[in-house]
Amino acid sequence: MRGFRELEPVVITIYYVCVIGTAMFIMHPVIIILSLLGAVAMFLTFDRKRKAGLHVSFFLLFMILAVINPIWYHNGVTVLFVVNDSPITLEALLYGIFAAAMIIAVLYRFRTFTMIMTADKLMHVFGKLSPKVSLILTMALRYIPMMQRQTVKVRSTQKALGIYKEDNIADTLKGEARIFSIMATWSLENGIITADSMEARGYGTHRRTAFSLFRFRASDALFLALCIIPTAIVAVSAALGETDFGFYPAMSEISCSPLALASYISYGILSFLPAVLEWKEGLRWKYLISRV
Repeated sequence: MRGFRELEPVVITIYYVCVIGTAMFIMHPVIIILSLLGAVAMFLTFDRKRKAGLHVSFFLLFMILAVINPIWYHNGVTVLFVVNDSPITLEALLYGIFAAAMIIAVLYRFRTFTMIMTADKLMHVFGKLSPKVSLILTMALRYIPMMQRQTVKVRSTQKALGIYKEDNIADTLKGEARIFSIMATWSLENGIITADSMEARGYGTHRRTAFSLFRFRASDALFLALCIIPTAIVAVSAALGETDFGFYPAMSEISCSPLALASYISYGILSFLPAVLEWKEGLRWKYLISRV
């Protein structure tokens, strides 16, 4: 099987729908822990730049979200301590921790989605369904980094000319306001140029055609099966109540029935599948290099 990046874009999109949808709609401790661990493993596998700051910001967000719930909600029967006549309960604290873990796992998944799904892949996925939405989406993804680069250029030019000063807060605000005005004008001009260019190339005058280098192969079918089958097992388990879990007023017991265990194992496979594929491809590449 090919690496996760080389799979057909529709298959990659289906995987994200399965893994994120399951984690968002099944509030079960085991599912959430597997989702978070799989998301972190996947991000560390695909993050070539080793963005430590992102992990710190996500950890701070996790702490904030985890603490907010027991402060605002006091449901639960196990009182840990009392602050200003407001009880802090174990159930509310655990609910906040697992809810925060679910949100962080989803954020990690979306970060890897932006790394893997390039503009041509998004065009391939949404092009036939909605060409206009696909065009707007790809233009937005292209426009954001382009605007960031242009902002850096304008700020550097302003500093080189001696116009942009950082002596005090007032000067800094004036400089940023000037840069914002320049970028707003540049954005409008760039939009007009893009529209004129598309019109000159005949956009919208004939029936739209699409070209793609992506092909659905046997490895895509195998990976799609590995996505759908575990998701179906988890869905059946949830429909039968095997993965039901309540935090209030007292925490439920984690089910260890055969179907529940099968759902835990299935979601674990689903969660770690992309990272395992990339690890396998990395080991295979190192082995082939060593044979040369």
